[in-house]
Amino acid sequence: MTKRPTPLMRPPLSNRSDVSQGREAWRILQIMSEFLEGFEQLSDVVPAVTLFGSARFPPEHPYCQMAEEIAKSLSDAGFAIISGGGPGIMEAANKGAFAGHSPSIGLNITLPHEQKANSYQDIALNFRHFFARKVMFVRYSSAYVVLPGGFGTLDELAEVLTLVQTHKIPSIPIILVCREYWQGLIDWMHNTLIVHRTISPEDMNLITIVDSAEMVVKTIFDYYEKRAEKAETVTDLFNL
Repeated sequence: MTKRPTPLMRPPLSNRSDVSQGREAWRILQIMSEFLEGFEQLSDVVPAVTLFGSARFPPEHPYCQMAEEIAKSLSDAGFAIISGGGPGIMEAANKGAFAGHSPSIGLNITLPHEQKANSYQDIALNFRHFFARKVMFVRYSSAYVVLPGGFGTLDELAEVLTLVQTHKIPSIPIILVCREYWQGLIDWMHNTLIVHRTISPEDMNLITIVDSAEMVVKTIFDYYEKRAEKAETVTDLFNL
């Protein structure tokens, strides 16, 4: 009988080079510093709404104009606006917030292409690691507003849906803007995910689709007005 080969094992930490260990320690320190700076800068930013969308749309595109209008309306209503800090819809969101009454926040990420910080940020944080940046998006958001975008936007949408579905974070409004853009995805969820029972039918209630800035604001306010009936303090309102 042929003996099964021994699986390749990673060398014990004690046998690895000092250079390799030093690099990993430095990487951990970088990650910790990103968390510390984020918590320090954003700890007093409540309430806030995160806007997501593609970096690839030009400023004159209707999606960017919609993002700017939504951000301005929410900012004037008292919500700080958080975006990814880059161009396209992110810039439009920061621009709208910058023109409003509440802080405009950009969580910038270092990328080999596409990402360039926009100039409409009252608070600008810079990240090298996506997951540290994601924590900041989720930790300080009272609502997610998701405009048309690509893989990055879909990644952030899936992230927050998973966290709310599994009760890892409090339930918050998750709003998709522009039905024409998102309807195919929603149909696929109904016709594939629910049919194969990889999600429950009630999970679709986590998502609201709207087509105007007015409906974004109304959806968020309606959501928290219902919560206010159960909340005993302002802190409770955003943590039920």
